[in-house]
Amino acid sequence: MDIATLPAAAGADTFCEGALLLPVRGVRGGEAYAVQDWVAEEVPVALEFNGISHAVMLATPLDLEDFALGFSLSEGILDHAHELYAVDTEPSELGITVRMQVSSEAFHRLKQRRRTIAGRTGCGLCGTESLAHVSRELPVLGNSTALDRQAIARAMSQFQSLQQATGAVHAAAWCSAEGEVMWLREDVGRHNALDKLIGALASNDVDASTGFIAVTSRASFEMVQKTAMAGVPLLAAVSAPTSFAVATAERARLTLVGFARNDDLAVYCHPERVTTAGNEPTTERRAH
Repeated sequence: MDIATLPAAAGADTFCEGALLLPVRGVRGGEAYAVQDWVAEEVPVALEFNGISHAVMLATPLDLEDFALGFSLSEGILDHAHELYAVDTEPSELGITVRMQVSSEAFHRLKQRRRTIAGRTGCGLCGTESLAHVSRELPVLGNSTALDRQAIARAMSQFQSLQQATGAVHAAAWCSAEGEVMWLREDVGRHNALDKLIGALASNDVDASTGFIAVTSRASFEMVQKTAMAGVPLLAAVSAPTSFAVATAERARLTLVGFARNDDLAVYCHPERVTTAGNEPTTERRAH
């Protein structure tokens, strides 16, 4: 088949925010092709607090104000959304700088944290103390009404995201107890997508404890940690959790669900928040 006669990639004629339409050449089914296809944007994003650079993340340049707020809350830099006074973004050839003005209390906490980390560098105990810093204290989540497993299945079926156009991003959604996707954010990084979601919930005064979070990725301990910091009692992931994620969820009394695909799921801790209708559970090992 002549390369020039091949059609453009599916959806290439529809604008896709957060992606660039780029020329792609390849071979599929033994036939050469050349098309215009969507490629997810990824740029360096520098986060500054009161003029001090704190971190540089690779992220999709969407919903950066949500990202700034969510990152600050989930990392414990801010205790409350109102401690963030202003957010400005400044694009450049190198990337995007997100400049935040935060309260003096929040900035003091950040400086103390940076001073503690810097003071431990090079000392004999830095490994142990750094590990203690990673496993920081988390809120212990209270009791909540059990969700029907069909609500989780319903939420997973609603993901209509950049992923379908680019195949390169993750989505994080906050869902009602009935399984309706109410808020959704996307990014090339799964942690970034979750931070954007947490920022959106906080800036819109959503009572996040009344629903659950669903993600299109595996459940790492950072994802569990951020979910717990947001006060959300259940995290459902399309893929597997890690052992550290399970241990962290157990400690925070967060219900951790993995392999949430179609009507299937696996509950790794605090199963009392999920109603699973069906036969009595077996104890055999299963391959997912």
